[in-house]
Parts: sequence; C-alpha cells; structure tokens
Amino acid sequence: MRYLYTFGILCYGIAIRLASLFNKKAKLWIIGRHNIFQQIKKRISDNQSSVAWFHASSLGEFEQCRPVIDAFKKQYPEYKIFVTFFSPSGYEVRKNYHNADYVFYLPLDTMSNASKFVDIINPQIAFFVKYDFWFNYLNVLDKKKIPTILFSSIFRPSQYFFAWYGKWFCRRLNAFDHLFVQNKESEILLKKHGIKQCSIAGDTRFDQVMSIATNVKQFPEVIRFVGQSRVLLAGSSWEPDERLLKNFIDTYFSDNIKIIIAPHEIHASHIEFLMKLFGASCVKYSDIANISDLKDYKVLIIDNIGMLSSLYQYAYVAYIGGGFGKGIHNILEALAFGKPVCFGPKYQKFQEAKDIVKLQGGYSISNQNTLNATLSELFDSEELYKKASDVCLQYVQDNKGTSDKIINKVMNL
Repeated sequence: MRYLYTFGILCYGIAIRLASLFNKKAKLWIIGRHNIFQQIKKRISDNQSSVAWFHASSLGEFEQCRPVIDAFKKQYPEYKIFVTFFSPSGYEVRKNYHNADYVFYLPLDTMSNASKFVDIINPQIAFFVKYDFWFNYLNVLDKKKIPTILFSSIFRPSQYFFAWYGKWFCRRLNAFDHLFVQNKESEILLKKHGIKQCSIAGDTRFDQVMSIATNVKQFPEVIRFVGQSRVLLAGSSWEPDERLLKNFIDTYFSDNIKIIIAPHEIHASHIEFLMKLFGASCVKYSDIANISDLKDYKVLIIDNIGMLSSLYQYAYVAYIGGGFGKGIHNILEALAFGKPVCFGPKYQKFQEAKDIVKLQGGYSISNQNTLNATLSELFDSEELYKKASDVCLQYVQDNKGTSDKIINKVMNL
C-alpha cells in the first residue's frame, strides 16, 4: 500500500508540473521546491541547536500553528523553529514569520524525499496540524523515534481512514505519539479504531484570535470611513455572498449603516466586479487616503491581504463568506471581538460554527430571505444583539488554553 500511495504522490507531482504551465499558484509550488534540499543545506549548519519542525498545509492551518510555535519558543528558547508549508498561499504570506528560524516548502512526500529531508533538518520533535497527513514523512519520523504530535484535528466517520479501503491509512495514525482533537466525537472514533494515544484539547485558533483581539491594530483610514455608522463587515466573501449583501442593502436602507467587504479573492477582475456591483457609493481602501470627504461612500472594499483579522473590531455584525461554496471561512476572528456572525449553509465541518449556532451567537442563512430577516433583526433589536454578542465573547473565553495543553504534553515527551 505504501508503494501505491507513493505512486499516487508522484502522479500528483507530475500533474502540478503540467498545471504550472498556465496556473500561477501551481508555478509558485514548483519554483518554491526547485533545488529545495540545496536551499535547506545552505541555511542549516552542521552544529546547529535542536530543531522543532512545524508543518502547516496552508495559511489557515498556519494560523492554528502560531500559538503553539509561540508557546513552544517561550518554553524552549534554545530550539530552532523549522516551518514548512505545502501550499504557496501559506508560504508566500508567512515566509518571514518572526518566530521561525527557517521557513521552506515541504518537498513532495516520496520515500526518498522524506528520508533526505528528515536527515538534513534532524528534528527533535515534529508537529502537524489539522488534516495534512504525509505518510512517508510519518513513516520516517516513526522509524527514527522522533516524537510527533498532531493537533487541532477533527475526525469524522466519512473520512477515508475509516472506509473499507482505509485500514492502512488508519494504522499509520499510530505513528503519532499523540493526537490532540477538537471534540469528543473525534476521540471516540479514534479509540474505536485502535488509536488510543489521543485526547481532547480544542482548537489552537482560539488562542490565536484572543492574541489578535488583545493586541489589535488600528487603521485610521477605516476609522475615518466608519465615522459614527454601524458596520456590516463581510470577511473572506465570494461572489454569491456579495450578491446577497448587495440585495440586502438595497432592501434594508439606513443612513447609519456602512459595509466593509474584505473579499477572499483580491485580484483585479474581482475588485472590478465589486466596484460595479456596489456602484458609485463604493470606494477601495487603496484610494481612501486621497479622498477628503467620505460621507457619501457606503461601501469600502479592502483590496489587500492582512487586515481582516483586525478589521472585525469595527464591525457591528460580521458576515463570513464561503458558506455557499466549499465551506465557511474563519469565524473565530469575529467572535473574539464579540461580533455576531452570519454565514451560508455549508458549515457542518466546522465545530466552532456548529457550537455558535447552537448557542445563538451565530446564524446560518440559506437564501436572500433568511439573510434579510436575520440581519434586520440584529440591527433592529438591541436586546437580541447584546445577547448574541455576549455569547460570542464567552465562547472564545471558554475555549482558550489549547496551546498550553499541547506544550504540557510535549514536556512529558
């Protein structure tokens, strides 16, 4: 089975090379891995300190890694932190992360690459986050008896580990010295299938969003745009989300409400689409410094990356995008500021979304009518809004501390 798995990985590598001829992201994936072992050897000295290896698939997973990296660095300052990414969307944004000594792409998960990589960086401990399982790397780490941790993961019966063809993959999970999961269902499922070294720790993103909310950045131009208005903030929105919001503001008109949209895609064609969709009352963030009077502008388009997590401080209500596509984006950043959240129907894979809906701090909307009714009620009822806001703040407070649980386990290992 391992050889069949490796063959699949090689086929994936070939497919990415072909895609790189016309896809920018695939091209970055290939360029970033060019002469990867030579790149790493140039950076690492033979007599270096102990190394802790953290791997994240992409930017979202790295945000779950950050509080654990920071806590590990505080506990073990003598260690060098080695971070790898699978995706360009993570590497390109966080390649200069201040608490990492080395940041690289992860070489393709072949048997030879895994052995060579682990031999070169020689980690004393390895961390993987959420769902990124690379079985040749896990095999090498297991053989070398390097403590390996998985955290912030969720397991469901529908995953391939628990299918009739997934027994080999499920057994490979025993390569982890400990698996920290987000919920009781995951723990029960793993133990049912013989994975005993697991426990509930929660989601490290709670620690990350609390840190952001405590040390929040200010944006004077956004403050100037908002003025005394209440803000509906759309985070990581896609076109279906944006069309719903446009129809809402056409229906629910109020002089003291403004909208900030931080779209998931900020390429020129999508920004142009948003400017046309919202019309003359719309302004881009990159332009507002040159506009002295913003009172006639009702919609602000954020045309850059990196501001969203701090922008939620200006929101009255947050709409989180993605729920009419593959699944919703991060709602915790909004919850940390006590902002009630709305999102589309595809949220069932996200524990925090299921929790906050049950607690009545978040609302799933399925169409234009439910969006209009939910947002109108939140803006019109101070009592409902206060209750939802308090629920959101308390939920984040109740779930912080995951990083400390992980580091305590590391100390035992």
